Amino acid sequence: MTRPGRRFGTALAVFTATGALAGAALTGAAPAAGAESATRIAPGVAYTELDIPAAKGVAHAHVLTVDLRNPHVRVDLLYPGAVAARAPVSQLADSRGAVAGVNGDFFDITETQHPGVEATGATVGPAIASGRGLKAAVPDGQRFGPALPPGTHTEDVFGVGVDRRARLDDVVLDGSVRGPDGIWPLGGFNQYALPVDSLGAFTADWGSVSRVRATCGTDTNRAAPCSTDTYEVTIRHGRVVSAADTPGSGPISRGTTVLVGREAGARKLRKLSVGETVGVRHRLVAKSSKVPYRFAVGGYPMMTDGVPLPGLDDSTTAVRTAVGFSDHGRRMQLLALDGAPRFRAGLTIAEVTRAMKRLGSEDAFSLDGGGSTTMVARQPGADAVSVLNHPSGGAERPVPNGIGVFEGP
Repeated sequence: MTRPGRRFGTALAVFTATGALAGAALTGAAPAAGAESATRIAPGVAYTELDIPAAKGVAHAHVLTVDLRNPHVRVDLLYPGAVAARAPVSQLADSRGAVAGVNGDFFDITETQHPGVEATGATVGPAIASGRGLKAAVPDGQRFGPALPPGTHTEDVFGVGVDRRARLDDVVLDGSVRGPDGIWPLGGFNQYALPVDSLGAFTADWGSVSRVRATCGTDTNRAAPCSTDTYEVTIRHGRVVSAADTPGSGPISRGTTVLVGREAGARKLRKLSVGETVGVRHRLVAKSSKVPYRFAVGGYPMMTDGVPLPGLDDSTTAVRTAVGFSDHGRRMQLLALDGAPRFRAGLTIAEVTRAMKRLGSEDAFSLDGGGSTTMVARQPGADAVSVLNHPSGGAERPVPNGIGVFEGP
């Protein structure tokens, strides 16, 4: 990998603003895909750089535009092989053979509020990779990241369907546990926080990190103490093989599901005995679209049908990552701000939304920012990707997932 900040030799396209910079409309710049400075990364994939004047100074943006109609390009989730694991975006991209990518969802980055509890590194929202559901969303009050815009929640996703069209939707968990005493609803799936009184399923996709964090906090307060009423049951090939009062850790083998319960969920699990037959069912379902997702990543929406969501923050600036789409989901725009010292003031969420609209996005979605913001791409003829922006922490931050762009069908 080349050093962070090394860029392709492109000229800069510049957004100019009329009137006061604060809240001004962006004018004078062509969409990245049409800019003369755009560099071809792969079939259907173009890269450019943009200066964006804003209320607190000029921000510098790196933009990838992806033509999803091109049969020689596809998009999928980047992740390190487990939900509860992290790696730099460059490593995630190179390990999967991606030609470009950005970081993804907000995640469980620290557990200082729960001394002795291991931070899982798992994401807030749902995740789907190559058509397979990896995890569901934590309760709204358990999320990491800035305050959600009104009307949004942790189940919001951006993704691309099997029809190769990008879309926004809610992805919810549909799951249950069938035991001798009947059917119980499943409240969680491979997620770092379970709803109060619920039980959740953990599979091999979770990884080896401790599952204790799943029983900490409440639906409205992430920092609330861990529950003192917990229980865990291990099911292998449809039968209960072990149980414990405290959630455990370590890898989960294929064909095995670990059920973790808190409060009422724990009391239900205590009814199960070793040797009993138990069936666990879980799937991730898009609320609105009838087209299954090929991939989906969590975050929160900023704009739909060309209209910014009401209540977007326009005071707090930061380095940001965002994704948008246009042409009825056939063209995708990825934006990562530069974290170099002279650009570190960044943009507000409202300013990012305006920038995405100027780039041509009709719908836009915020991903994790700050030290996580990273964009990578592979130069023609190179064996590995380069980091295109300067991460604000001085080096790439390990992250749990991202959006990857690949050559091929």
